[in-house]
Amino acid sequence: MSSSEVMLDLKRHERIGLDEAILCQGKSVEQLTHILAEARAVSHPLLLTRLAAAQRDALSQTDRDALDYEPVSRTAYFGSPKRELGPPRIAVVAAGSSDAHVTREVRRTLSFHGIPSTLIADVGVAGLWRLMARLDELKQHKVAIVAAGMDAALPTVLGGLFGGVIIGVPTSTGYGVANGGTTALHAMLSSCSPGVLTLNIDNGYGAACAAMRVLHVIDAV
Repeated sequence: MSSSEVMLDLKRHERIGLDEAILCQGKSVEQLTHILAEARAVSHPLLLTRLAAAQRDALSQTDRDALDYEPVSRTAYFGSPKRELGPPRIAVVAAGSSDAHVTREVRRTLSFHGIPSTLIADVGVAGLWRLMARLDELKQHKVAIVAAGMDAALPTVLGGLFGGVIIGVPTSTGYGVANGGTTALHAMLSSCSPGVLTLNIDNGYGAACAAMRVLHVIDAV
């Protein structure tokens, strides 16, 4: 493999406060092996996202043993994540248990960067009492990352109840006209609750990074 195919961004944290992450989807095993070798040579930890189990299994035993792999989120840690410090300021809210592939990607990304979070799961609008029962707990946080599929009404509902930053993540959960998360995406983009931010479908990693940028700004004030 040509070394020009891979150029790790080892100074990213110095520029923007977020560490290098490797999108594994579409990468060959040869490319992943090269990336891990470069990171190992300089003792640089990495977050790997969208790492399929088949890709992980095709790596050498040495590389497999070096990864902390979580199959639902399809994320892996290479090297040790930062130690989580302080009380959680980010709530990760899931409409249903079927959205776990996104919420786990969110929380794994946050944890890699040493950011604690609180999971508030299975509080979708089909049983609104479940959300109301945890609303006081939710209000103790600065940011809510809200994952929802189907009609994706949850971020809009929270927009009228929670005064912090709301980052919506439409998920591909659903069937028929849910259309792989497109309906959820359009619903969040057209939310009548003011100031609800929206990420791409299933983009838990991006939502976590957006939340960390918010905290960086808060801490800098």
